[in-house]
Amino acid sequence: MVFLLITAVAAIVTFVASRVVLRLALQHGIHPPVRERDVHSRPTPRLGGVAMCIGVVAALGVAALIPELSGIFAEPVRVWTLLGGAIAICAIGVLDDLVDLDWMLKLGAQILVATGVALFGVQIVSLPIAGIIVPSATTAITLTVLIIVLVMNAVNFIDGLDGLVAGTTIIGSTAFFGYIWMISQNLGQQNAYFSLASLITSIIVGVCLGFLPVNWHPARMFMGDGGALMLGLLTAASAIAVTGQIDIGTMGGRSQILPAFIPVLLPLAILLMPLTDFVLAVVRRVVNGNSPFAADRKHLHHRLLDMGHSHLGAVLIFYAWTAVVSIGCLLFLIVPWWVAVGIMAVGFIVCALLTAAPVGRRVFRTFLRVLRERRARRTGLQPTSIDAIDSQGDIR
Repeated sequence: MVFLLITAVAAIVTFVASRVVLRLALQHGIHPPVRERDVHSRPTPRLGGVAMCIGVVAALGVAALIPELSGIFAEPVRVWTLLGGAIAICAIGVLDDLVDLDWMLKLGAQILVATGVALFGVQIVSLPIAGIIVPSATTAITLTVLIIVLVMNAVNFIDGLDGLVAGTTIIGSTAFFGYIWMISQNLGQQNAYFSLASLITSIIVGVCLGFLPVNWHPARMFMGDGGALMLGLLTAASAIAVTGQIDIGTMGGRSQILPAFIPVLLPLAILLMPLTDFVLAVVRRVVNGNSPFAADRKHLHHRLLDMGHSHLGAVLIFYAWTAVVSIGCLLFLIVPWWVAVGIMAVGFIVCALLTAAPVGRRVFRTFLRVLRERRARRTGLQPTSIDAIDSQGDIR
């Protein structure tokens, strides 16, 4: 109930702040022009990150007043470092949305913020894979910084469609919260690290729920780099707070070995689409001799639109893939492994069919058109009006 309250506070404050920020942005004309790679046709404010950041601050402030969460704030430096990092990276993102910062400057700022979080917030000290211990503090900090920067940019890369980042984050983070709760119960590790991860995750879900109404298609406001980078930072921090603190020695038997791997697999599963898009984009740009951060219109969501999906259809497909992968990983803690594998396999097949549906429709229409043309040649008749309709039936 406590974390549900935190989620509600984050959602309500973010929603109200979003309406205020949107009104001010429209009144003062604070919105960039439409770019060639954009999929929207009218200038739209990109200051959603400001409202989301206000929601994060409000939720943490309320959490600090709740006695049940006092253990999280027993080490206040860790919590306020995360908050400071969220505010700083949001400010950097908003500045980039307004004046278009050089990519090297923005990357340097991301590394600086991530280093501060790693030094004073959370960092990986061990990995739940055969009890691997990170050999040194320098290695732990370096690994933590790399993960945070990677996740921030991966989340930012897929922020190209209305409601895409907010919706996928809600789905994935809700699954991750369920994992944190189950693993803390099963392993008896109800320490501050698990509580901190639960708190961060509940805030993430709340701010996304509060922002989604103004970001749903057709969006009235975008979260921009400020919101996307902040979500990436908080998502990475919550995963690190759990992943780096699993005590492999508490695994009582083979039945508990799989939970040791879920902290690694589930964050990767939740970020499967963003990470895939990030890797493909970096490889594509480097191969073409461009900066890895040079913007283009070849992201996965752009490709879904080019395949023939509608704007909303492309977003729902991302939701489906995220749900299948993240919930599928969570099922390994609830049902026998073969049941979880079977459910995931069915989910993958359904998602693949939905993803390829426009191509399949075009192939099917082409096949019908060829059959009708052959029939028309044999009979000496002209193609019917249905053929003419089919020839223009592709969805764009």
